[in-house]
Amino acid sequence: MDQSPINRRDFLKTSGTTAVAASTIAGLASAPALGAGNSNEAIRIAFIGPGGRGFGAHVKKLVQLKKDGMNIDLIAVADVYSEHRDRTANYIKKELGNDVTSYVDYRDMLEKEKLDAVCIGTPDHWHAKQTIDSMNAGLHVYCEKPMTKKVEEALEVVETWKKTGKIMQVGVQSTSLPVWDDVRARLQDGQLGKVLQFQTEYFRNSSMGQWRYYALKKEMNPQNIDWNLWLGTKEGLAEYQPFDRAVYAQWRRFWPFGSGMFTDLFVHRTTAMLKATGLRYPGRVVGAGGLYLEYDGRDVPDVATVAADFNEGVQGLVNATMCNQETRIKQIIRGHNGSFVFGNGEGFDGYDFIPERPQVTRDSSLKQQRIDVTPIKDTTYAHFKNWVEAMQANDQSKCNNPPDLGAAAIAVVNMGSNSYRNGKVYHFDADSHAITEGDGSWSKKWEAMSEARQKPKHIPGWKAGDKGSVLEEPSYMTLAGPWVDGKPPKNNPDTNAG
Repeated sequence: MDQSPINRRDFLKTSGTTAVAASTIAGLASAPALGAGNSNEAIRIAFIGPGGRGFGAHVKKLVQLKKDGMNIDLIAVADVYSEHRDRTANYIKKELGNDVTSYVDYRDMLEKEKLDAVCIGTPDHWHAKQTIDSMNAGLHVYCEKPMTKKVEEALEVVETWKKTGKIMQVGVQSTSLPVWDDVRARLQDGQLGKVLQFQTEYFRNSSMGQWRYYALKKEMNPQNIDWNLWLGTKEGLAEYQPFDRAVYAQWRRFWPFGSGMFTDLFVHRTTAMLKATGLRYPGRVVGAGGLYLEYDGRDVPDVATVAADFNEGVQGLVNATMCNQETRIKQIIRGHNGSFVFGNGEGFDGYDFIPERPQVTRDSSLKQQRIDVTPIKDTTYAHFKNWVEAMQANDQSKCNNPPDLGAAAIAVVNMGSNSYRNGKVYHFDADSHAITEGDGSWSKKWEAMSEARQKPKHIPGWKAGDKGSVLEEPSYMTLAGPWVDGKPPKNNPDTNAG
């Protein structure tokens, strides 16, 4: 495995997905949309890569939804590993009674089956290509997080989503919690005043090292696994390396296929915070951390932090270690007039409003309060249900985690990951979507706003005017200003002048 650091050119260059997808999809027959948008016909769904999450969540939740009366059919599976194909087909046969057609290469399945939608649960490095191929073939997509491995790929997925009009859901199930819509409305109405910062976390611990709990099995061998297809060497997705059970089963530990906690875990919390605040692409990102304990041959760090600064004048912090979990930081959104405190995890039934002292807010009516929201016991079930309902309505806007939100989260975590690896700060241009190495322009633009006495910027959808975002000017500040030729500024009431 090539564990050498990636360079700027590798990071900034455009993904090869476009050419590959275009050449591949040209040979595929676009499947007619049989069920989506027509409530009288079942939506025909297939699975690509139903391994751990793909089977435990994608297959099982959709089987449950089918049993609960949703008008869907689960008809095909594609996976490079024979055990995964057989397990999926046998489970659906046992639970629903219908036969499932199995494929090794998902492209054969897209070509031969009459499908409406696919669920993608493959390793990260395949997500973009399979998503783009599927949408270009006329199919709706549920793609497990992270939406893509690279920022450039994420932007291409968004472009394809807009072009094709297909329904796409990214598998960050916490975005289906009602809490985030409630928070965003309160933020936009100015309950916290000027929004300044969010912090979030994802702490774990294990005696064996993260992701090594994915067991290695004798059945995992080149006879049962199409290793070259899994790698994606022909498609330009990864360089060839000899078959290794640990790489296959625990791929999240290795840079060519995943990005450790950055994309496996950080993307969960980051996406939720972006949905809550209405923020999207960051302006500046830096990542830090290191591999301080888990010396088991992995590439990815076991301690990491990402700091993302947004053009709206908000900072986002993501902090974690994979080697300690009992003293987590809390998830919080901070504003000038107060904070929303969520605690840990994602199954929120409410959150706390903690006001700043009245000497700051000039509002003695602000009191600490508990804000209750409707809890959801099974967010994964709710997330898949939301996707199916969006397909039935044929309405992209109904998805709780669409690709434009997914891409913004990828920009945060991927730029943070690459900052950690390359030891550099990265800037993201909101207009061109270009990624460049950092310079002094970020701090200079805020200093210029201060010098010009400008008003603060606000989160998208801000409706509260100057609420919580105007500072009081102490009377003695009338003495401020540069003296010229030994004389105070004009209109300066300096009694000691001359």
